[in-house]
Amino acid sequence: MTNVSDAPWTILRLLEWTTQFFKDRGSPSPRLDAEVLLAHARQCERIDLYAAFAEVPDDEVRVGFREMVRRRGAGMPVAYIVGHKEFYSLKFRVDESTLIPRPETEHLVIESLDRLKAMRETAPEDRPLRILDLGTGSGAIAISIAKHAADVEITAVDISEPALEIAKWNAAKIGVQDRIEFLRGDLFEPLATGRRFDLIVSNPPYVSTTEYEALDAEVKDHEPKTALVADGEGTALIGKILKACDQLLEPGGSVLIELSPMIADRCLEMARAAGLSEVVLMKDLAGHQRVLGAVLGG
Repeated sequence: MTNVSDAPWTILRLLEWTTQFFKDRGSPSPRLDAEVLLAHARQCERIDLYAAFAEVPDDEVRVGFREMVRRRGAGMPVAYIVGHKEFYSLKFRVDESTLIPRPETEHLVIESLDRLKAMRETAPEDRPLRILDLGTGSGAIAISIAKHAADVEITAVDISEPALEIAKWNAAKIGVQDRIEFLRGDLFEPLATGRRFDLIVSNPPYVSTTEYEALDAEVKDHEPKTALVADGEGTALIGKILKACDQLLEPGGSVLIELSPMIADRCLEMARAAGLSEVVLMKDLAGHQRVLGAVLGG
């Protein structure tokens, strides 16, 4: 009878061992983590693993996989290990200068596309709709919108030069670089005076200092703090954006901002105090208030 320890390290055995290893270390998605890393080491799609369970990977694949498993076991996010993350059915390059795009942010893209479609019915036909993405990071929001809404021009701003380089690379890879202008600066600081937009979108830092201290080490130790944390209770940058809407939006234009459910009601009040109308909060799939929407005028 063959000893288990002498059994060959097939794809299936590697996945099973690694899944248990990640589970023991508290990963919320141990099997997915194992599959993504092994597919990356093997340079294939995850689905291809299922047709190769009996295959024994060569030494090069196993060595590469072992190193990635070590890094994941030490807490590094899978997206940073493999260098990319899927968002809105597109693959985005990421590194530790950018936030990892999260599924809940896709709601911001969906609502943006819905509003752009409605705007197009009444907007001037002689120009594309103009969009401003504040704090673009990897470019996930701006690029996803550009990919799915052809008649738009997007200005994407970020204070981090390394993040902008990643965003530019992603835009070129996905083929929308001609419709996105990337600017470096703090929020609307690099914009020329008098520029106005039909839509402002932003996933700004909105984590309070207190909330930040309670975050998982995986986030605190790897993702950029400046892209997560806002002064005070987490509303500082959101407040700045809302107050600037009367100078940045076209009449009837919309602003959409991702936020924490913990500050949703406060942000609702801030939007109304800024003179915006049609102020609403939208929930994510978990039922949490996740996106603030408002209109200038109306």
